Amino acid sequence: MRIWGVDLIIFNVGDLNEAVRFYETTLGFPVQFRSNEVGVAIFRLGSEFPKLMVTQEAPLPSGVGAPRLWLEVSDTLAVAQELKEKGCRFVREPHHLPTGWLVEIADPWGNVIGFMDYVNEPEYGRAEKLINEKDSRP
Repeated sequence: MRIWGVDLIIFNVGDLNEAVRFYETTLGFPVQFRSNEVGVAIFRLGSEFPKLMVTQEAPLPSGVGAPRLWLEVSDTLAVAQELKEKGCRFVREPHHLPTGWLVEIADPWGNVIGFMDYVNEPEYGRAEKLINEKDSRP
């Protein structure tokens, strides 16, 4: 078996219109595809895969905690302030880790979205970001 990478992250939501408002308006995730008939919307997360799909399909009975999606950002503390101003529900306030900062919020259905930066260990971040930083040095 050859794994090419992650395709979709899937969150179950109770209301597609409300989910699209939350992810598109509150978090700024652009809608790539939406089907009211099927009850799904797909959002782009930056310029790469994976994408986030929300669905009104009944969740699978996994018995595990809430699904989590973590996204890399350049400044977690600035993102946390923006999310606070937008009235987001924090699951974990900004928390310092050895690699940088993490903050987690929950959507209206309990799915968790984390925002992580690598300010302490930039080599663990996106390769493109490191290349751009090297190119901009004198």
